[in-house]
Amino acid sequence: MTAHMHVPSLLSRAGAVSALTLAAVGGTLLAPGAAPEAQAATSYASKALNVAASKKGAPYKYGASGPTRFDCSGLTLYSYKKAGKTLPRTAQQQYNKTRHISSGSRQVGDLVFFHSGGSVYHVGIYAGNNKIWHSPKTGSWVKLDKIWTSKVFYGRVR
Repeated sequence: MTAHMHVPSLLSRAGAVSALTLAAVGGTLLAPGAAPEAQAATSYASKALNVAASKKGAPYKYGASGPTRFDCSGLTLYSYKKAGKTLPRTAQQQYNKTRHISSGSRQVGDLVFFHSGGSVYHVGIYAGNNKIWHSPKTGSWVKLDKIWTSKVFYGRVR
C-alpha cells in the first residue's frame, strides 16, 4: 500500500482539521511504519504547530508577535500562547526555557533553534520531514522550509 491510499481515511477522520494542517504534518503521519518523530506530539505542541501553519504568508516584522506580523520568536511565542503555553520573548530565552532533546527524539511541534558560536539566533516549529514553520527575515513571511543546516538544537515546551 502506498501512503496515498491512506489519505481518504485520514481526511474523513480529520473532520475539521484543515488541509493546510494535514499538509504541514502529512509526510510523517501518512508514512506507514514511520520513524519515532511521527508519533503524535503533545496536544499543545500539535495545536501550536497548527496555529503557526495557519499564519502562512503573514509578513515578517522585527519585534512583532502577531496576530498579523511576526518575527521568528514572535511566531513561536504567539503559536504556543494560543495553545495554552507561555514562552519568553526571544529565541535564546525560549531555548533556555525548553527541555533540550536530541534530533532523534524530536517530534512535530518541538522548537528548532538555530545557533552559531553557542548563541541561538533563530527559532521555528518542527513540522516533520526535516521541515519547520518559521518567520525567517525582513522581506519574507511565515512559511514552511527545510532545515538548512545541521547547527540546530531541539527543545520541547514543558
